[in-house]
Amino acid sequence: MEVKKIAFTLLLAFWIINLIKLNSLFKKVCIASDHGGYNLKEIIKDFLINKNISIIDLGPFENKTVDYPDYAKKLSNRIRAKKSDVGILVCGSGTGMAISANKIKTIRAAVCYSEKSTRLSREHNNANIIALGARLTNKNLSLKLVEIFLKTKFEGGRHLKRVNKI
Repeated sequence: MEVKKIAFTLLLAFWIINLIKLNSLFKKVCIASDHGGYNLKEIIKDFLINKNISIIDLGPFENKTVDYPDYAKKLSNRIRAKKSDVGILVCGSGTGMAISANKIKTIRAAVCYSEKSTRLSREHNNANIIALGARLTNKNLSLKLVEIFLKTKFEGGRHLKRVNKI
């Protein structure tokens, strides 16, 4: 009887761990923001840590005014150097970060605002950075978009030829 209880407890623990774990396609995820996205960045970071995703925070580390191009460049260069697989950028609208990130060769940053836009950014464009607007996307939707981004595979095929032209 004791062995059955232990076996059941272990099975239950395994099930719970797999239930809360986010099955990300990526091992190395980094995140950065500006002051407009700082609070949402911290929420996303905590969410991913709780889902057992290893995340590298590139700043800022306090909620003070900073220039978003500096953080977009820092994160993008890390991905370009293959120190991280994908990145998450957060500013007020997502647009400034995406524009800045896309200046770096090999970067495909997408401003994501819905589940469909996020899924397509990965499936069709092989986006390696999701850019979110903290002033435009609420917390729950933002967390859902990050989860979709990290779980969605690039389809390749007809899309690969187009992505290679970027």
